Amino acid sequence: MTGTTAWRIAVVGAGPVGLALALHASRLLPHARITLFDARPADRDMGADPRTLALSLGSLQFLQRLGCWPAAAAEPIREVHVSQAPPTLSGLLGEAAVRIGAQSLAVPQLGAVLSYGALVAPLQQAWLGAAAAAPERLATRFGAPVAALKALPGGVEVDAGIAEPFDLAVVAEGGVFADQARKALAHDYAQTAWVGTVTLQGAPRGVAFERFTRHGPAALLPLPPLPGAGDDAAADRRAALVWCVARDDDPVRELTDAQRAAVLATVFPPEAGRIVAVSPLKDFALGLNAERTLVQGRQVRIGNAAQTLHPVAGQGLNLGLRDAFALVDALRWAQDLDAALKRVEWARAPDRWGTIAVTDFLARSFTWQLPGAAGARGLGLAALQALPPLRDWLARRMMFGLR
Repeated sequence: MTGTTAWRIAVVGAGPVGLALALHASRLLPHARITLFDARPADRDMGADPRTLALSLGSLQFLQRLGCWPAAAAEPIREVHVSQAPPTLSGLLGEAAVRIGAQSLAVPQLGAVLSYGALVAPLQQAWLGAAAAAPERLATRFGAPVAALKALPGGVEVDAGIAEPFDLAVVAEGGVFADQARKALAHDYAQTAWVGTVTLQGAPRGVAFERFTRHGPAALLPLPPLPGAGDDAAADRRAALVWCVARDDDPVRELTDAQRAAVLATVFPPEAGRIVAVSPLKDFALGLNAERTLVQGRQVRIGNAAQTLHPVAGQGLNLGLRDAFALVDALRWAQDLDAALKRVEWARAPDRWGTIAVTDFLARSFTWQLPGAAGARGLGLAALQALPPLRDWLARRMMFGLR
């Protein structure tokens, strides 16, 4: 059974979350009239965008359901290795590291890594195909930035050059922390994330590494091999790098690429392989910027429009896709739109606030100047590895959210 109500729905933002929501709604709400807005021009080549995304298994399954999972362009994550750089307090419990494997959880993979363009391009193609097949109810407004949203009795007005009334506006246009207006819950972590790619020798395929250091967390996410690259153990591997450091004590900014490679060799454990090259890196300010509520009247915010998180747990995009899935699922069975939006707010609260709280705690812990704080993190990792039921529960939470 699918929704039978002919609501007019505006989706603001054609990134991964907005496109996934619009496409999912177009299929499960066959009587709804959906308009997708985005400021970018329609002819922009999104497939060339190299930004890296890490998706959980739950997000991957959602995209497979939409028929938009580009498996050939993604590298599966089959194991995650999280460790604390010395010093630690973990001697009694063993190494300060947690290893989570897909095989032990009886799943094919924990998630996958791919470029932003590789994900957005098939989603956009599928949406444009759906809109061409049903122009009477699906519309696309690329090159139409939304200037304002105005509450109306029983609806919302969307101003994108022409003011139009809708029953519901879903805002999925988030951006990065530095460019956002501050929301109800905001905190600047005074940290910088340096992102780029590295080349490794002797690296295991399909393993993601996260390392907690005194400067902040650093991560290596496995990337698909370049065309023509070998697949043997001696082949060079590529990985996406996320390297978080304190803004006021930044050990990265003044280094050359070669110097950065030398420093990174001391950051990650030997199991990650030997870093032999580092691409030019881009820097982003890190902070928490979240709305207290997803729903405000007939406006719903999802993804980065609702909460921008620190990348330490890699949950920002995954949380947004879970928002999108839950919203469409609630509307699918609803007759009363306002009641359905209230149910979404309550249903998403445990997953949303739990993820925000864990991410915020981890991010703030790198700013604490307490003696032994780093060692205590290591002790926690060692304890988690020593308690498989708790470790596996946490792993499933990262894959599917709290449900």
